[in-house]
Amino acid sequence: MQPARQSKLLGLEILRFISAIAVLFWHYQHFAFVADKPVDFVTEAQPLYGLFLVFYRYGFYGVQVFWCISGFIFFWKYRTAIADGAIGAGKFFVLRFSRLYPLHFATMILVGLLQLMYFAQRGYYFVYQHNDLKHLILNLFLASHWGLQDGYSFNAPIWSISVEVLVYLLFFVVLRLLGRSVWVSAAVLLACTLAKWQWGNQVLPAVDAVAYFFAGGMAAMAYGRWWSSRALNYALLGVVLAAPVGLYLANRPHDQVAPMFLLAYLPLLLFLLARDLRVPPRWQQGIEAAGNMTYSSYLIHFPIQLALALACNARGVAIPYRSVGFFALFMSLTLVAAYFLYRWFELPAQERLRRQML
Repeated sequence: MQPARQSKLLGLEILRFISAIAVLFWHYQHFAFVADKPVDFVTEAQPLYGLFLVFYRYGFYGVQVFWCISGFIFFWKYRTAIADGAIGAGKFFVLRFSRLYPLHFATMILVGLLQLMYFAQRGYYFVYQHNDLKHLILNLFLASHWGLQDGYSFNAPIWSISVEVLVYLLFFVVLRLLGRSVWVSAAVLLACTLAKWQWGNQVLPAVDAVAYFFAGGMAAMAYGRWWSSRALNYALLGVVLAAPVGLYLANRPHDQVAPMFLLAYLPLLLFLLARDLRVPPRWQQGIEAAGNMTYSSYLIHFPIQLALALACNARGVAIPYRSVGFFALFMSLTLVAAYFLYRWFELPAQERLRRQML
């Protein structure tokens, strides 16, 4: 028996929002940059460090969480439809293009204009330096991190989406040509895992993205089959609770163990979080709103950082990034802007493109 398909996987939406917040914490260090390097930066001196230590130190892993959640949702929504031909390549492209491109294009242009103003003030760009014609073209085609780049450019957080676009292509081709067998997906995941095990951080980011995406997909397939098994759920809950403790006690450098740990851990976590959460309607609306604004918060936070840096330059003062008040200003501006961007720009643009193109 299959579980009822909710319009929203609320547990995954909560995790996605937490991951977006983690990325904001990780990128907060940008306020200490001069050109592309931090100057006199002390990680522990960031606001409320003791409270948010995990986010400040490991927030960059939010990207891997995004990839894994995307895999779960894509396998959950599209696996059967693509494999059976109900969704063709054209429709799949329109669904992805309308979801990702309008906000990417708008924030890319915004960052380009703000960077020109910053360069006029300082003689160098803010954080990301490769803002030339070549990288503009790469960004226009969402190809900013396909191996053709000289470095990060324009609204650089889009790099993870750029990589994920390649994963979408592989996902569609694998399902359409090789079918929806669990063994096909397992083979893709195994190949990426072996590459990661053999070459570590030398593998291309796309290999990482494919691994996490298909790991999430395997979790979705397992959930569709075994979601109702109480014994399995309790066993996985025990593993999910105990595994981080074991990782902490192992006291190994995170860059040695964290990537492979997450690759095994995240699918188990997603399996548990995917169940139908019964919450009051107001809570559900809040959770859905938080999940909806993750993409907009991901793409708007760097333009907001750049605007704040410009404002400090114009006043002739150093960026007070160690101030709790400044931290609260950055976070509140980002989240408020993300909320209204989704409602007033991202969603209307998506709906309009789909009406026109489908």
